[in-house]
Amino acid sequence: MRPDIPFVRSRLPRTGRGARGSVTAEAAMVLPVLVLVTLALVWLSGLVLTQVRLVDSARETARAIARDDPVEAAWAQGRRVAPEGARFELDTRDGLVAVTVRAQPSVPRFLQFLPRPTLAAEAVTAAEASGGPG
Repeated sequence: MRPDIPFVRSRLPRTGRGARGSVTAEAAMVLPVLVLVTLALVWLSGLVLTQVRLVDSARETARAIARDDPVEAAWAQGRRVAPEGARFELDTRDGLVAVTVRAQPSVPRFLQFLPRPTLAAEAVTAAEASGGPG
């Protein structure tokens, strides 16, 4: 060491015994957060999928009733698309057909502790004029 140059101590952290296990501790702190984020994404995708199926079901049912198909056939057509346990409501007035479909999303068994809100979708269409050509 030269006497004319002052000794500068490095402020960088030492590697070695002081940093031992820090990666494991950091992973132990982050891993539960990653698991929760993954569970939340699975739950949200289930909600979105259920909502899309409800919208499709309401639209198909309303279209079939507006075409003057038998109501039972229209319900059957809607139930093919709807999630299990869906409830249908029909309202016809002023030449409009409105169908509302409600259901709770199905979630995997390991997510049963999360809330299951009741989702709904409504489709409104104009009733077609009945009668043949002429």
